[in-house]
Parts: sequence; C-alpha cells; structure tokens
Amino acid sequence: MRKWMRNRALQLFVNCLLVSAILSSMPARSSIPITSHRAPHLAQTFENPQVQSALNWFKSHLNWINDEQARLTEIPAPPFAESQRAEAVKVLLAAVGLDVHIDKTGNVIGELRGVNEKEIVLVAAHMDTVFPAGTDVKVRREKDRMSAPGISDNGTGLISIVAIARALHEARIKPQRTILFVADVGEEGEGNLRGMRALVDTYRDRVKSVVVLDGSGIDHVTTKALASRRIEAVITGPGGHSWSDFGIPNPISALVRASVRFLNTRVPASPRTTFNLGQIEGGTSVNSIPHEARLKVDIRSESEDELFRLESALRECMAAGVRDETESARDRSKGKLEWKVDILGNRPGGELAADSPLLAALRAADEFTRNSSRPERASTDANIPLSLGIDAIAIGAGGNGGGAHSLQEWYEPAGRELGLQRALLTVLGASGLAAEKGKS
Repeated sequence: MRKWMRNRALQLFVNCLLVSAILSSMPARSSIPITSHRAPHLAQTFENPQVQSALNWFKSHLNWINDEQARLTEIPAPPFAESQRAEAVKVLLAAVGLDVHIDKTGNVIGELRGVNEKEIVLVAAHMDTVFPAGTDVKVRREKDRMSAPGISDNGTGLISIVAIARALHEARIKPQRTILFVADVGEEGEGNLRGMRALVDTYRDRVKSVVVLDGSGIDHVTTKALASRRIEAVITGPGGHSWSDFGIPNPISALVRASVRFLNTRVPASPRTTFNLGQIEGGTSVNSIPHEARLKVDIRSESEDELFRLESALRECMAAGVRDETESARDRSKGKLEWKVDILGNRPGGELAADSPLLAALRAADEFTRNSSRPERASTDANIPLSLGIDAIAIGAGGNGGGAHSLQEWYEPAGRELGLQRALLTVLGASGLAAEKGKS
C-alpha cells in the first residue's frame, strides 16, 4: 500500500512538472482581450478598424503633442485672463475640422457632430493656471522632462483634448452622440468653476456625459466631487500713524487674533475635512496702522455639514478677533473696527452612480489598455455636473507630473500614449460610433 502511494505521489509530481513546462513554453499573449465583462457591448466599438487607427495615431505624433503642450504652456493664462491661450486653442481645434467658437464666458468649444445631435458628450480641460500675471512660464527641457508653472496642471489635459480630436479626425470617426471638445476657464483659484457652470447651463438638457481631463495620473478616476468653500474675511478700521495714533484698533492685529482662534478649530478625520489659510493682505507701509486686512481661506470636506460648521466657526472667530482687539485698544475715539465674510467660491459635492454607463466605459477602457485605476474624491470641473446628477468623471491624460501649483512644476511624457488611448476609448464608449452605411 505504501509503495502504491509513493508511486502515485511521484506520478502527480511528474504531471505537475509537465504542465508547468508546457505553460512556460507557450508564447505570451501579444493581443489584449477586448471583450469587457463589465461592458460587453463596447467590444464592437473597440474592435472597429477606425478606432484602432485613432489609437495608433498617438504613437506616431508624440513629439508634436509634446511640442504643442510646451507652446500652449508658454502662453500666460492667469485667473480671469485666459483669452490669449483660448485663441491659440481655438486655432488648433479648428485645424482638425471642428466647428469652433468662444462663448461669452471665455470657453473654447469645438463641436464634432454626431448622428444624434440632441445628445452630447462633453470632453473638457481647464485652460487657467493658479499663477498670477507676470509669472515666468518659459518651458525648460532637460532630457525627457519639461518644467514650467502649469506644464502638467493643466497643460497635459489641455493638449490632450486637441490630440484626441485630431486622432478622431485623422481616423475619420463619426460618433453616434455629438462630442464637444472644450477648453474651459475658471477652474483654479477664485474662478469658482465659472466655465463649467456656463457649459452646463447652456447644454444641460443635452449633456449625457462629461469627461474632464485634468493632470497626468491614470491610476485613479474621480467619481466623487469634493465640496469646498473659498472664503474671504475682511476687517476694516480708521487707520493712522504708527506713532501718533498708537493704541487705536488695528485691523491686522484683529485678523491675527481671529486667525489664531480659527487655527485651533478641530476637524474630524472622518468625514475628512481640511482648511487652509491661503492669503493674508493688508497695510500700506511698515509705519502705518492699516485701514484694512484681508484673509482668504479654503475649506473642504466630504460632508456638507462640516463645511457649514467650519464656515460658522470662521465667522465666530472673526467676531471674536475684532472684539478682543477693540477691548485691548487704548483709544477708541477715532473709529471702530468692522468685519465681514464673503463667499468667493462654492463648489458643490456629488457622486457618480456605481452603475453609470460612463463608469462602465472607463472600466472597459482600463481593461483594454491593461490599466488599473481606483476611484477617488477630488475637487475638479466634474463637481458641477455631478452635483446636478449628470454623469461625470475626471481622469488624467497620461505621463507623469509633479510640483503642481508651484514654480517647480514638471511633466514627463513617458506613458502618455496609454493615457491618451484610455481617454479616447472612454469618450467613444460614452458617445458610441455611428453605424456604417448599409448596417444597422
């Protein structure tokens, strides 16, 4: 019996070795399975020869894409001053046969008409940067790295809408739904998403999906909109001379007192909540008691209730700071302090449904390109459509970037082709292809 068991074990061991040898000798798969278990109906779209042609276009035009990204980045686009860059994008989109115009808000809109003009897929990338006028935006190149303020956020997304539009044009693809390629304004700083707000107001009855291209990373997809408030607190007073008027209430002193109080405000780890004192302004000279002081604060939270609580706390701290400064003043005869809090920006929250057709298209594109991405919450142009129940996502357009919102910002295009293919397939998954003549 023992001899039989030893022989049986030896036979099983030999069989395992044979199977292992056979598997290791098999050639690796060079093709990617297109049929997605998440969205089987997209297989026909992805297998279309014209779509394959569009995907291949990126590889042979990477140098052109990189050069145009650098050129657009070197056109200044500070907040509320994006018009010069808008004109350059308009020329690029018109060159690929789109019907292009700039709306009254400043958005550049290029239309690729589909069979169904009553339904729209909107593909957007913001043009504006966080950097003020006068910032040096000259692109510096070192090997494969490009460095300049705004080169990645959002030079990457901006050139990608142009590249995708051109790839579709060169492959002679006609979508089922109309696609709008948009370079929008007002995403950064105090822009309050005014560009996307205007787009949704104009096309709301027709928009079925919104794909936002923002930055480079393709390891995530924004499906949840992070709500935020951007607030300015202003304290005013009589002002005066640092020597002769010493002792009157000082707006900067009041603001400092209020800020220290607000910094001690506790925030929960869950729902995740943050605040940032981003700008302090005031005064005219070192030897003058200022007549005004301003503080700009950014607050964000996964909870609308927490946003309201923080906003209320800021107001209470401003009132307390003014009260403390007034009570400590030696001379109140020349005037008193006044304060106010204004909302500069209000980004609403929202969330994409798990069974969204747009999310299915993104997952199918991930599967086709062998990419893996995780869902996340962020504050992007997608906030506006998501808050209104319109399917929307924000994704990166490929490559690698870093130093966003700093003068040391950089971008490296390695991996860009994959990101562009993923984005193009997602857009076509949402729009669909027009049926070939003679086929239904």
